[in-house]
Amino acid sequence: MNRQAQAVVLFLVGGAMVHAGSTDLYLRYVKAGLQPMVIGAGVILIVAALATVWYERKLTKTGPDNRVHTHDRDPGVHDDPDVHGKDVHVHREPRVSWLLVLPLFALILVAPPALGSYSALRTGTALQAPLAYAPLPSGDPVRLSLVDYAGRAAYDHGRSLGDRRITITGFLALDGKGTPYLVRMALNCCAADAQPVKVGLTGRIPPVLQPDTWLELTGTYTARRTKDPVNNGIIPFLDITEAKPVATPRDPYDESWNN
Repeated sequence: MNRQAQAVVLFLVGGAMVHAGSTDLYLRYVKAGLQPMVIGAGVILIVAALATVWYERKLTKTGPDNRVHTHDRDPGVHDDPDVHGKDVHVHREPRVSWLLVLPLFALILVAPPALGSYSALRTGTALQAPLAYAPLPSGDPVRLSLVDYAGRAAYDHGRSLGDRRITITGFLALDGKGTPYLVRMALNCCAADAQPVKVGLTGRIPPVLQPDTWLELTGTYTARRTKDPVNNGIIPFLDITEAKPVATPRDPYDESWNN
């Protein structure tokens, strides 16, 4: 591609990044704290594209030398006395290179779905032992992130939970035996490194379970646990007392595990 075509691609990439960063679309790719970097990178690419176009126009007007450099020489060009002594070639840019812009339009027009139960069941739980257990907030029930509850249940054996009622939110996953799990995908940096944290369900489990359905569950700690068949990681359970479907949250990923 010539420089003008490269500038168009740069502009489209930058525009797509600014669009994603100024909406919730960027949350499908990176963690929330990286929003300024996404927008900033997009602005830099747009400026670079505009600078490239400006430079090419200036170069065309001033004409740095009398030579036109390309790869395909026109046979017989030296027979023309008007161009004698000039090294003239003809550019022929492959039009197929413009197909590079198609993924950019897909990025702008189509929001990819967040990782769900398919990925969660094929990846081992990423649950890690918390560095500390902060006091539970007031209220009944106590609203915790799924990662926070799982860490307290698995590694603190529920001591910091006591008999408090806990509310957590996540999407549903069913293994090959039909065992239900509530899951959140935990981010380290971006969706490419997302890993699941799973909580097993017991108690008043809803009669109809549909994978990838988002649920808000209220229940209490139970000592029951199992091992993830993928990596033998600990999967704690929640003894459910109430369950209700909820809409997919604005940010479907959980970042609390590495904060």
